[in-house]
Amino acid sequence: MTFKTIFTVLTDEALVEETLTHATATAAAHDAHLEVLCLGVDRSQSGYYYAGASAIVLQETISRAQDEAEAIETRARKILGEGNLRWNTEAGVSQLADLGRHVAAHARFSDMVVLPQPYGEGRGAELEPVTESALFEGRTPVLIAPADCRPVPRPSRILLGWNESSEALGALRAALPLMRAADVVHVVVIDPPSHGPERSDPGGAVAQYLSRHGVKVEVDVLAKTLPRISDVLMRHAGDMHADMVVMGAYGHSRFREAIFGGATRYMLENATLPVFMAH
Repeated sequence: MTFKTIFTVLTDEALVEETLTHATATAAAHDAHLEVLCLGVDRSQSGYYYAGASAIVLQETISRAQDEAEAIETRARKILGEGNLRWNTEAGVSQLADLGRHVAAHARFSDMVVLPQPYGEGRGAELEPVTESALFEGRTPVLIAPADCRPVPRPSRILLGWNESSEALGALRAALPLMRAADVVHVVVIDPPSHGPERSDPGGAVAQYLSRHGVKVEVDVLAKTLPRISDVLMRHAGDMHADMVVMGAYGHSRFREAIFGGATRYMLENATLPVFMAH
């Protein structure tokens, strides 16, 4: 597999440059076409307005969303026009509740989706459903680019979070083009189960699989010495000077992670380097 179509979604004019910096670098590194969806998001809840006001307010919010979409596309086209990429933009309006349909329709015919970190100061409520729609409905790997993080379109040191799950396996296979080009991939296993199929050789089977694809592999078996798995991963990423983390997304349900937390949720909130995820 190669990355020939890179897709990104812009919903906030303030994040256009940050997001396109990573998306254009990724597309250029893989000689890929970049598709950019510029969305104005109608965040209104028309059912909560007093009788007779819904139509008026709805028209007002749609008009505002259209203006936002045009402003986002104008800025995006200006940035993209300065490079030598193959690209196209599309502008549109979506209500917050219907956002996933628009994102998934484009994501499913792309090889990678590049998105900004969905949580943190100044991050709109629409960024979370955009990320989840690309992963779940679009069935496409997502590269999350944290704020103030330099683009790493061809990482030399990759940390693969491995827990024998189908989500981790999906992320591994989707990231193979990146792993083959890397100097080294560290397969990180945290507290391997004592009764699992890999109990005698944690990470051994996946290391063998990757090595047969020409990937240079090291296996790191770690104890869970911090409260959260994501904390252990991020600390180890710093220790090994990783350029990127590859991991499965949402091994638990999205509802459970939203309420109780989980490795995906905490990683999306606290990552300081690019995270490549797949479900």
